[in-house]
Amino acid sequence: MANAPHAAHGDHQGHDHSKGHDHADHGHGHDHDHDHSHVPTVTKDNERKILTAFLIIVSYMVVEAVGGIVSGSLALLADAGHMMTDAIALGLAYVAFRLGRRRADGQRTFGYARFEVIAGLVNALTLFGIVGWILYEAFERFNDPQPVLAGSMFVVALIGLLVNVFVLWYLTRGDTEHVNVKGAVLHVMGDLLGSVGAIVAAVVIWYTGWTPIDPILSVFVSLLVLRSAWSLLKNALHILLEGAPANADAGKISEHLKKTVPGIEKVSHIHVWSLTSGRALATLQVQPMEGVDIRTVVGQVEHELKTKFSIEHPTVGIDWDGTASCSVEEAPKLNASHVGHSH
Repeated sequence: MANAPHAAHGDHQGHDHSKGHDHADHGHGHDHDHDHSHVPTVTKDNERKILTAFLIIVSYMVVEAVGGIVSGSLALLADAGHMMTDAIALGLAYVAFRLGRRRADGQRTFGYARFEVIAGLVNALTLFGIVGWILYEAFERFNDPQPVLAGSMFVVALIGLLVNVFVLWYLTRGDTEHVNVKGAVLHVMGDLLGSVGAIVAAVVIWYTGWTPIDPILSVFVSLLVLRSAWSLLKNALHILLEGAPANADAGKISEHLKKTVPGIEKVSHIHVWSLTSGRALATLQVQPMEGVDIRTVVGQVEHELKTKFSIEHPTVGIDWDGTASCSVEEAPKLNASHVGHSH
């Protein structure tokens, strides 16, 4: 940001301590030697859940695929196909968790946590893919009905329902807002709905012999999955586009700081974004009133950002005269060096 030479974590910019700014002296509590690996216990729990769910899903996917082939049920085959994408998504999510634990380095100063969001994005796209496949197969079944063994279909679908209920229960113990875990939960919910649909179709076919119910319920389940996929896709894209968390809107932050932190004239150029689910960062400018202690103001601002808005890494810049500008908020300008420049 222009005109803000004193932008700081606290009262400095770029971690410049040349002015003798000692964080230990003013109870500011911002230790620059802290570990940036950020591998909390909840992340390890999520990682373990994803791996366990992956192993269970892969095991039953094979059973359901064989059952779908033997019984001739599209609902079972569709659910098995969905479970295959689940297995791929869960495997990718597990790899993303492992990569996300790597420490930041000189070229990737924020670390590798964004791999988790990328995995969530891929999960959403695979859900769209499987919905398209189910719809295509359902259309083919309408045109060319196939015999279905209702008894075998019912048994396999019932076991699948129990498996999915257990996996869903296991995944929802604890953190369910993480984009990676949320993606896995949505996949499993789609599987669970698929199993319910297959059970209903098996019962209808058993008592009436009406086989079109099989592709009809497959389409119904796929539309429910599509809704979940859209929600997951929006969440992942919001993070990748540096969107602010729902609880940390720039306007709310400005209003809250001016009410709770004495000595602030103005708060401007607020930028908040998520590194990954549950990990928010922010930069902003504050204009102090005349005669206030800058270190105290900045310390209080950081405290409010961390406690009220769960921003783990705030960067506070000092706008001494209220004239600081921010190129990010301005309309993009054509680089003058490239206008009429002939090579």
